[in-house]
Amino acid sequence: MSLTARVSCSMLSCFGEEGPPSLEYIQAKDLFPPKELVKEEENLQVPFTVLQGEGVEFLGRAADALIAISNYRLHIKFKDSVINVPLRMIDSVESRDMFQLHIACKDSKVVRCHFSTFKQCQEWLSRLSRATARPAKPEDLFAFAYHAWCLGLTEEDQHTHLCQPGEHIRCRQEAELVRMGFDLQNVWRISHINSNYKLCPSYPQKLLVPVWITDKELENVASFRSWKRIPVVVYRHLRNGAAIARCSQPEISWWGWRNADDEYLVTSIAKACALDPGTRATGGSLGTGNSDASEACDTDFDSSLTACSGVESTAAPQKLLILDARSYTAAVANRAKGGGCECEEYYPNCEVVFMGMANIHAIRNSFQYLRAVCSQMPDPSNWLSALESTKWLQHLSMMLKAAVLVANTVDREGRPVLVHCSDGWDRTPQIVALAKILLDPYYRTLEGFQVLVESDWLDFGHKFGDRCGHQENAEDQNEQCPVFLQWLDSVHQLLKQFPCLFEFNEAFLVKLVQHTYSCLYGTFLANNPCEREKRNIYKRTCSVWALLRAGNKNFHNFLYTPGSDMVLHPVCHVRALHLWTAVYLPASSPCTLGEENMDLYLSPVAQSQEFSGRSLDRSQSGHPLQPTECYLPNSSDPSTDFVNQDPPESVASISHQEQPSSVPDLIDGEEDTDKRGNNRNGQLLENPRFGKVSLDLARKPISQSQIMPPLYLDDDGLPFPTDVIQHRLRQIEAGYKQEVEQLRRQVRELQMRLDIRHCCAPPAEPPMDYEDDFTCLKESDGSDTEDFGSDHSEDCLSEASWEPVDKKETEVTRWVPDHMASHCYNCDCEFWLAKRRHHCRNCGNVFCAGCCHLKLPIPDQQLYDPVLVCNSCYEHIQVSRARELMSQHLKKPIATASS
Repeated sequence: MSLTARVSCSMLSCFGEEGPPSLEYIQAKDLFPPKELVKEEENLQVPFTVLQGEGVEFLGRAADALIAISNYRLHIKFKDSVINVPLRMIDSVESRDMFQLHIACKDSKVVRCHFSTFKQCQEWLSRLSRATARPAKPEDLFAFAYHAWCLGLTEEDQHTHLCQPGEHIRCRQEAELVRMGFDLQNVWRISHINSNYKLCPSYPQKLLVPVWITDKELENVASFRSWKRIPVVVYRHLRNGAAIARCSQPEISWWGWRNADDEYLVTSIAKACALDPGTRATGGSLGTGNSDASEACDTDFDSSLTACSGVESTAAPQKLLILDARSYTAAVANRAKGGGCECEEYYPNCEVVFMGMANIHAIRNSFQYLRAVCSQMPDPSNWLSALESTKWLQHLSMMLKAAVLVANTVDREGRPVLVHCSDGWDRTPQIVALAKILLDPYYRTLEGFQVLVESDWLDFGHKFGDRCGHQENAEDQNEQCPVFLQWLDSVHQLLKQFPCLFEFNEAFLVKLVQHTYSCLYGTFLANNPCEREKRNIYKRTCSVWALLRAGNKNFHNFLYTPGSDMVLHPVCHVRALHLWTAVYLPASSPCTLGEENMDLYLSPVAQSQEFSGRSLDRSQSGHPLQPTECYLPNSSDPSTDFVNQDPPESVASISHQEQPSSVPDLIDGEEDTDKRGNNRNGQLLENPRFGKVSLDLARKPISQSQIMPPLYLDDDGLPFPTDVIQHRLRQIEAGYKQEVEQLRRQVRELQMRLDIRHCCAPPAEPPMDYEDDFTCLKESDGSDTEDFGSDHSEDCLSEASWEPVDKKETEVTRWVPDHMASHCYNCDCEFWLAKRRHHCRNCGNVFCAGCCHLKLPIPDQQLYDPVLVCNSCYEHIQVSRARELMSQHLKKPIATASS
């Protein structure tokens, strides 16, 4: 481990005091020194590769395993499996049955470890309890030590790669406003009233409000909203201009307080949406009168509904929907604490709807029940009834229904929506962020999802420190709740229902769950942006988006079809939802594959047949099979070839894992066989993303090393979660690339043979470059060859004896073989499973679908029916025919006018 990492003194101010002026650099080993390793046996070796800044503190033996505790993780290595859990993901540790440690994790997994003696069990219980205790200060979290030691890496670029998010994260607010088309000149404005978080520490520094709302009015509104979380706009529908705003509850209390500025701000949001219509609006752009009215209303004025009559008379605003995530009973009960809800009588042209979503206490209890159910022995007889009693899926259903209501109101009705709950940092971001995913395909991409999490969760003050339990000196267990995990579960439900419309896969979401609690990265530390700014967390910790970057193919969904702008309409019924087995069930990772769980096996052939069918259905018992996590031997090279490896006799699997419920249909191809003449028995798989894929390749078995290398860990020191579908698609791609490379080698060998033949016998004509240009000759009956070999008299004839022949009659279209074209002849894009090749029937070159999708008949080549031609040939043929028709028209005699 390198000890040359250094931290500049400019970062020391984050510790509360600036370092001595004379001290220029402090070494990371002094700032975060490694602790001395305590071994129970001298011959023991650390069974894993430590991360930067990670130091193993305790190493010993359990009854049937090797156990280690570092400042980052708990590592238990059994004979056939490995447990690898970050310390901050551990929720509780207790001793059961005298010799067993019972470890409950915040992602619902439960780990059990047996010891030989009671004394040894108590000793490791004490060590693990101290390691998982609440931090006394932020620097006790591993994210700070990890970043400090990363600074000492030799490559200068590596620090930026590991620790800094991309430009789309830094400049997200400005880019989002431009992308959503806000009219910042006439209708909307960015208020800097929260600069340096002087108005609200849990809000971003820049707030979007209607242009005629002044900062003085925003201050009055802040005094009326809980935690000063005023209504601000966070999304605009491009086609109809309807906006989504968010806030906290109004402080009505039992006295029924009102605030005229708050009422005016809420109604002004609807007016601004009418003044800034989308591209689908029939009214056209704003006229000069609207601009004048906006400028007139930009000054200080009395906050009455009739103060800006010029704007009010130009457009008829839609009725604004105020969606309260709570039940009506809970909203009224909050009036005893000084809160409450909006009254429709005081908010003109507004409608209030209550969704009845549970609060954090009910969600926490539901999650604890879910963890207890998932930690039972596999295949309990009351599994379904026990799962139903947790009400976890019911809570997911309510969240989805609320998001669908917001999306439909904005998209179908063109009405603006204001969303809030009690404080506006738990249920509010769940609904708003989920609705934005339904409405906008940008948030279904890797980059857009990162922007969504940063803007709607981090910038608007979701209390990650309290909810995840890693905030220092916070002993109130009632503040903990898996709110963000519940939202990620709802995104997982959407991914299952729309598997081709998300750029990221399930592994991306699972990693996000892990690092919500791991404290390896600083992205989810602290409770609000103000705390992160004061503690300088952005500069002193690494970003999780460096691991989950868009360029990492391990998190790319191979079924993703880009370019779709459809609005999602998911099924929200409980019967359509599925338990997230990759996260909740202990059997979803190899860490709990002990001897008691090794009694059920699933052969690789069964896996292949299950994937290659029309869908992945549930088994009759209600607990379908799914192989354990499929890890890649090299995360940086997802295209590694595993196709020719020998299959194992069996692969361990768990009985109560759940298969994905829906996969896009893989249908037989209707045209084009294999370019080498094989149609693979007529069985082709077709998918919007992959095109046609061979069933033979899809049914090749998964090798054992491909499924579960026992000690393979990702860059974050945790196992890589891969579902079987994405893994099979990755295997198909690897096999496809291998097949293409094999064909290229064969072509190169043939070319070498032809070159040798040309060297031995002087060619009658200049040699042809077979790498770039191939000729497809017509079939012959052999008579031409015989005549050529027996009679050479024609060679002695003079050139004058040849009759002139039209060049078009002798010209043969030169066809480029499929396997020799790796890139499109026009746009130079690379061909693979998702980029199919298309021959132009006129020029013979190979193009992609975007450059060769037009059809024309080519009579010169006896192709009288329309055939595929490239864009260039299409234009050339069209121009040639137009000129030919024009010349024929000019040659016609001019008809004399009849008298």
